Amino acid sequence: MMVPAVLLLLGALTAVAAPRLLARADWADREPVLALWTWQCAVAAVLLCCALSMTLSAAAAWQAVRGHVFATAPRAVVEAYALGAAGPWAATTAVALAGGGAWTAAMLVREIVRARARRRLRRAELLVRAPLLPGEIPGADRLVVLEGERPDAWWLPGAPPRLVVTTAALRRLKGRQLDAVLAHEQGHAQARHDWLLHCAAALAGGFPRVPVFAAFRDEMHRLVELAADDMASRRFGRLTTALALVELNEDRGAFGPSPTPQAHVPHRVDRLLAPPDRLTAARRLRLTAAASLVPVIPLLVAVVPALRALG
Repeated sequence: MMVPAVLLLLGALTAVAAPRLLARADWADREPVLALWTWQCAVAAVLLCCALSMTLSAAAAWQAVRGHVFATAPRAVVEAYALGAAGPWAATTAVALAGGGAWTAAMLVREIVRARARRRLRRAELLVRAPLLPGEIPGADRLVVLEGERPDAWWLPGAPPRLVVTTAALRRLKGRQLDAVLAHEQGHAQARHDWLLHCAAALAGGFPRVPVFAAFRDEMHRLVELAADDMASRRFGRLTTALALVELNEDRGAFGPSPTPQAHVPHRVDRLLAPPDRLTAARRLRLTAAASLVPVIPLLVAVVPALRALG
């Protein structure tokens, strides 16, 4: 029975090749939303390869699992997978992959618990610094203005999400720059970028030596900002959005010679001031279709014996 081994080989190849291929792509910064989708498809393909290999290995190792997996399958399909010919490696592979799946779930749960704890703490601090006004509904959406010497604005996810801006940002941002900043943060909220970042952090934290997961986490932080920049610039213009970024970050050393956590800001500003040409609609459609097919390949590999038996 070679299908589980082929799936594992395919997953390993995808985990190694996907980051390299996407790093060479010249269109990621031009189409950040498409790049986000492509990364998600690549990671989904790796996880699907492992899940399918685990299922088929378990079916080969244990009759009880085989009865559930192939409960409604014709006898010819079951025979096509040659489950009875599997060696002792089947149980070992199934147990190892099941352990990896359990570890992935544990890392995701840990990330969600930590994120919720941080969110509760920040919301409690926010409520202390900006208490509800008389008659204000606790669960209503609102823009929170905080006293602060540093110009800043951020999105606090939750139910409902909060948009927070400091008084220093209100004094510094001119004209529609504040609207552009708020639109940027609203873009994060509408696209649910927080969930994407949590999943990327959980996978990279649980499997730091897997190239695709580490690159997935790093690229998600960069691409979600580019996507939100584009959403703001479509409403309020690229120049306005770029000036707002400069006003918010020039006091943080983002444009100095030394590297800082905001080192990506100059690139974002340059991209807004000199926007690269977007891909044509036809090429975007082809890339979207190609990315969507990547997770389909493991499914096709898994069902090839069944299709041959039925054909």
